[in-house]
Amino acid sequence: MEYKDYYNTLGIDKGASAEEIKKAYRKLVRKYHPDVSRAPDAEHMTKEVNEAYGVLGDADKRASYDALGRNRRAGEQFSPPPDWGSGFDNGGAGGSSDFFSDLFAHVGRRARTGGQSFQQRGDDIHASITIDLTDAYHGSVRAVTLRVPQHDAQGRVVTRERTVNVNIPKGVLPGQQLRLAGQGHAGSGGAAAGDLFLEIGFHPDPRYRLEGRHVYTSVPVAPWEAALGATVYVPTPSGQVEVAVPAGSQTGRKLRLKERGIPGNPAGDLYLMLEVVLPPASSDRARELYRTMAREMAFNPRAQAGA
Repeated sequence: MEYKDYYNTLGIDKGASAEEIKKAYRKLVRKYHPDVSRAPDAEHMTKEVNEAYGVLGDADKRASYDALGRNRRAGEQFSPPPDWGSGFDNGGAGGSSDFFSDLFAHVGRRARTGGQSFQQRGDDIHASITIDLTDAYHGSVRAVTLRVPQHDAQGRVVTRERTVNVNIPKGVLPGQQLRLAGQGHAGSGGAAAGDLFLEIGFHPDPRYRLEGRHVYTSVPVAPWEAALGATVYVPTPSGQVEVAVPAGSQTGRKLRLKERGIPGNPAGDLYLMLEVVLPPASSDRARELYRTMAREMAFNPRAQAGA
């Protein structure tokens, strides 16, 4: 049978309150009243509006209609569950809604012919979660709060919060999706719930740059460390490491720490980009040392540039 979208008929959204439904109904009834409207389809539209309000204006019928019509489009062909509407009076439904009458008739025919119980898997939920780079290195558990639409006692669509604890595995990458089976919307007729899909994002961290599983970070070194070589200690997402700076290093030199990037198969590498940092000449002693270095090295930038 063909699905009717009563919300579209009344020109309201699915989260409309009972008062908004009534207001829309009264407005349309006045609009298409035969004493007012000259539209050729006024009589038909009045019937459609009355039918829509007969369902959406009743909290119980509205809740059942919403459960039946989840993710359906107007005009779509579908088959209702055989036990659908068991809580309603058939005659009462027919008095206000041809669509409901057809539903009851269809359900009755299926029941008499031995139709199987209708089951529909719940919808999946898609959301996102933002983690730290260290979570990708070590794994973690994060609580995710989902806002799920439900019907309250009056049949209105309300949003309720649900918290899910998520295990973040080692080695996840930005853009990757985690699937949590059975954590989506509930199914109908005893069918399984949908799944929850979480897309991974990383909090911005100015210390690091990512290329796939490879991680890049800058390491400041003093001029004497770069010139003479030195051992420096570098903080990384996996903990502090001891690194040997080769003598004669310049700014931009890249040191590779194999498999110190984001874990995986294979793991990424960690690249340390050396940055020679000049101490400020902020004291007489510091200025004298710079003068001594200049004299001993006979540093002449213009002469070197022209060499």
